[in-house]
Amino acid sequence: MKKKVHLYTGKGKGKTAAALGTLLRAAGHGHRVLMIQFLNGDKTKGEMKAFQRLGEHVTILQFGRADLPSPDAVQTIDAYLANQALQHAREAMRSRRQRPDVLILDEIATAVDKQLLRAEDVVDMIDNRHQYVEIIMTGEAAHPALLNIADEVTLLYPAKP
Repeated sequence: MKKKVHLYTGKGKGKTAAALGTLLRAAGHGHRVLMIQFLNGDKTKGEMKAFQRLGEHVTILQFGRADLPSPDAVQTIDAYLANQALQHAREAMRSRRQRPDVLILDEIATAVDKQLLRAEDVVDMIDNRHQYVEIIMTGEAAHPALLNIADEVTLLYPAKP
């Protein structure tokens, strides 16, 4: 039976934090975790510094500009980087030695929403993943194709603005 596909979406805070909680649990149990951050290249964030200290079980790769002012200010380079990130995710799942047990695709839903990635390409990658790879996707606005492929969808929204 294939591992689950999770999607954390919505306008509320906590999508990446929820994914990071799973990362911690998986790493604590000795599972290999790969987190690929779309639209993010800021290596000075606190979570980046903290997770670099977790060692061999956790790898976080960023495919984005450190100076991206907001997800609405995307440029051609951002589409290139997003596609590089997706290709890296595909390759990681094909690797026997480096295949993660948990693959976190942080802000991939945003990359699809901003038309940096095609939803069909993301669905194809997920459909063709190794059966023992659990996938977690995050992003504010989820394309219907991502909602359909997810086994679990968690909607986060601000209850009090």
